[in-house]
Parts: sequence; C-alpha cells; structure tokens
Amino acid sequence: MTNVKRPLRTQEKPLRSAAWFGSADKNGFMYRSWMKNQGIPDHEFQGKPIIGICNTWSELTPCNAHFRKLAEHVKQGVLEAGGYPLEFPVFSNGESNLRPTAMFTRNLASMDVEEAIRGNPMDAVVLLVGCDKTTPALLMGAASCDIPTLVVTGGPMLNGKHEGKDIGSGTVVWRLSEEVKAGKLSLHDFMAAEAGMSRSAGTCNTMGTASTMACMAESLGVSLPHNAAIPAVDSRRYVLAHLSGNRIVEMVDEDLKLSKVLTKQAFDNAIRTNAAIGGSTNAVIHLKAIAGRIGVDLTLDDWTRIGRGTPTIVDLQPSGRFLMEEFYYAGGLPAVLRRLGEADRLPHKDALTVNGRTLWDNVKDAPLYNDAVIRPLDNPLREDGGMCVLRGNLAPNGAVLKPSAATPELMTHRGQAVVFEDFDDYKARINDPDLEVSADSVLVMKHCGPRGYHGMAEVGNMGLPAKLLERGVTDMVRISDARMSGTAYGTVVLHVAPEAAAGGPLAAVRNGDWIELDAYAGMLHLELDDTALAARLAETDPTAASRTIAASGGYRQLYIERVLQADEGCDFDFLVGCRGAEVPRHSH
Repeated sequence: MTNVKRPLRTQEKPLRSAAWFGSADKNGFMYRSWMKNQGIPDHEFQGKPIIGICNTWSELTPCNAHFRKLAEHVKQGVLEAGGYPLEFPVFSNGESNLRPTAMFTRNLASMDVEEAIRGNPMDAVVLLVGCDKTTPALLMGAASCDIPTLVVTGGPMLNGKHEGKDIGSGTVVWRLSEEVKAGKLSLHDFMAAEAGMSRSAGTCNTMGTASTMACMAESLGVSLPHNAAIPAVDSRRYVLAHLSGNRIVEMVDEDLKLSKVLTKQAFDNAIRTNAAIGGSTNAVIHLKAIAGRIGVDLTLDDWTRIGRGTPTIVDLQPSGRFLMEEFYYAGGLPAVLRRLGEADRLPHKDALTVNGRTLWDNVKDAPLYNDAVIRPLDNPLREDGGMCVLRGNLAPNGAVLKPSAATPELMTHRGQAVVFEDFDDYKARINDPDLEVSADSVLVMKHCGPRGYHGMAEVGNMGLPAKLLERGVTDMVRISDARMSGTAYGTVVLHVAPEAAAGGPLAAVRNGDWIELDAYAGMLHLELDDTALAARLAETDPTAASRTIAASGGYRQLYIERVLQADEGCDFDFLVGCRGAEVPRHSH
C-alpha cells in the first residue's frame, strides 16, 4: 500500500466523476462553480478520483457519535494518495434509541445510500459504519451500485466496569434485569451498573450484532485487516481509517468494484467465521440481504452446509467470558482466520479482499497472543457453533437458533406451549403469578416478525416468568418470529418463517400444544396434523393487524406491503438486485 501522492490519472478509462466535473460546457461550469463555494481550488477537479465518505454520524446513534473525527482521518488518507474526499450524510439507524426497531429503517437507509452514491459525482466510496444496522444498510446500498467500496467501522467501546469487574454492554442488562425479577438484586444495584456499562465511544463491547457485522465485513474482505476489533478510542483505529483512505484511491485505478470481492466464496468464508466467533443470529438476515443486492444466491441451507460442525473458538460474551478489548489484544479476527486456515477450515483461502490480496495472504502470519480468548480448535468454547437452521411444520421456511448461547440440555426438548399473541400480551402476563407455566414449558410469542412488529424487533429472548426465576430456573425454550439482540443469550428459536402476520403456522399455536425441538437434527415440530393446522388458520385472519397498521400510510405501509420474510433477508422485494451506477442524466 502506497502512502505517497499519486500523479494525475493517465488511464484510458474515464473517471465516473468526470461526467460532472470534466467538461468545459454549461453543465461542467455549474457543477464546479457551486462546489467551489466551499473553497475547493480548481486543480482538485482536474482528473483526481472523487471519493465519497458515506457517514452515519449522529448524536442519536451513540455508537457512531465519534464518526466526525473518524471521517477526518479517512480524508487525510484520500488526500495523501491523490484523491479528493467529499463527505455526505445518510440516514443513521441507531439501535439504542430508534423505535420500534432499527431494523424497520435498515431498508430505508439502504435506499438513501444507493441513491446518494448513484446520483452524485463519486468514483468510489468509503462506508463509515458501526451500530448494528448501519453496516448491512450501507453495504446493501453500495452493493446495488457496485463501485469500488471499502468499509471502516467505528470500533467497540472499552470494557464496561462495575464493582471492580468487567461487564459487557447489552449482555449485562439481560442478566441483571433477570436477577432483579428473581429478587436476587436490588433496583439500586441494578441502576448503579448503568453508568459503568458504556464508558467510551463505540459499539457494544460484546460479540453482539455490531461486532459480529464488523467481523462479517472483514471476513467478506470488504475492510482492511483488523478493522473489526480495534477499540473505538484506540489510536490505531484512526491509523486504519487513514490507510483505508489511501487504499480506496488505489482501488479506483484497479477498478476493484464490490462485485469482485462480494462473491459466493466470500459469503461462505463469512458463514464459517460467524460460527467460529459465536456471532449474532442477525447476521443470517443481513448477509442474505447483502448477497441479494450483489446477485449472490445465499440460502439458509448454506448456513447448515458451511457453518455446522465449526467449533466456536472465540470466548466472548454473551457466549463466553471476555469482551472485545481482549479479543483485539489477543490478535483479533486475523488470528481467528489463521486458526481456521491452518486447520483447513477456511472454505476459500483465495477469496479476494479490498487490499488486493487474498484473505489467506492477509492472515497466514497473523500473531495470536492469548489462547484463552481465541482458543485452539481442539479446546473450543463449543464443539459445534454453527447456526442451527430449523425446519418443520411450525417453520416451513426455516427458523434459527444460536447454539453457542443456548443451554446444551435444552437443544433437544419437548414441552407444552405457553402462548402470547403478541409482545404486549407477553408483557402483560409473563409475571402473572397465576400464569400456568413450568420449567419444561415452551414460551411462544406471535406477531413479532417483519410485518407483525413492522420491523421485527429484538424481543425474541423473552425474559422468563418471575416465579420461575425465583425458583432458580435460568433458561427455557422460547420460540417466536422475532429477532434477538446479538448481546442476548438462551435457548431461543428465532426468525420463524413465514411469520404469524403473514399467515404462517405460528399463528395457529395454542396453549397446551406440544412442541418438539431437536436443534441437532434441525427439527421444529408442532404436534398437530396438517388438517387440524389448516383448520385453525382458516378460523382467523392473522394478517388483519398488520393490514390495519399499513392502512395508516407512510413508510409503514411501504414496509409492511413490500418486505420479504426473514429467510429472504427482510429486504424489500423491489430492492433485490444490483442496479449499477450508470451516470444519470444532467440536472439542468
């Protein structure tokens, strides 16, 4: 990678930005003149690659609130390499504040990104991402344009601290709130942990969805090595941003478009990596959506084919003990990929990455400093950490379960359903002392999928009934068409497809029905014959509630009417596919 100023382009292929800035006519005059009101000198328009910096900075997205500074370091790298950087904002769908869920606006953000790239004078783009949905949203939008693209994430927070111990963001919330319900922790002590959980800029410091998607980006090859794990406040994060600015200029000369990196082989590598790190179930949906935009056929069966049988070797919360700081200090994702590669467990070592080298070239000499954090394959955290894809009459199109976060004894289970019609019903009744429930029951929640909760909120890891927590019960089988936070844990079956609000079989489950789970065999079965199941579905209209919400109009209507199901990535049906970045007609 060069760090010197490049000469003006002599290549025969014209720059895309030249369609705006390269002519001496009326249109060129207007485009350049208006840009010059920012103090840009004329020579910056003379054949230099224009690099867009797509920024999801927002004070309402605390994970990304430090991105102004991050962008400045990318700009320095672009200028040093002879390009010219132009920063632009896009919708920032922050996980922590946005209601009903950031997943609701992931597709909206992707549309913003796609049209911003296509309609503006840029030859390549750097995506500044961090919070959970910003990574897939920006990659989806960029994939639909297919210009040279490089991802820079904001990095994880420092370890949380409480009572002299490390605490993990998100994970500690689920654990301590259950202890309060069980009467083991006072409300005062619970609130005392609040200030210590988030003590620096950055994303969740557990292997939640943000860290998972950062690892997915690196294993897909769309970011530079070590991008996934460098803490947000570590100066090396800014060095990486600078080097990314250098590299994106070179990618323009090489015409290294996103489609050359985001291949089926790259997605296979990412699936295997997700198993090794104990990654979030949300990656299943997001990778499918990204693949759909670039034209790669990715299915739930690929998660079984590639992921199953892969040991989880990263000992991080919520599956294990440590946090992202330790992960980086232990060697980060390159060390994980090296371990997989040396054991011949990396599916495609020769997959191309954005630095022009293969994935294996990037990691084959990666240092590994701590076997407790990144464990040897013969001493894993979990023997088989590959995502369990479940099918059966309750989930004809599939459901998922994260084995590294589940209780092994519950991976095969048969119990009677305790049914909640929606999330409000769950909240109203879960702690009712008269609720008929036992440790062997199966908690079932409906109408929380893409249409039912218009956005598929992270409510699938239902908290357990208080009366069972008081008796020492710590886990139960839970089933829903919802998602769960990557920071959560438990034996939780998620993404049941089709969802209840789309008329799926989940809508027919009633209290007392027997349900059998065999995660190892990939089976989820409602003990009800087809005729009885069809009769129940015919008795009601499970789609009525979502249709009522859609009737109010606006983006909610667009979302409910056009969103695909979880097994299809929850993208909009009309957004699937790569539309390219052909230069649009002039604006004047």
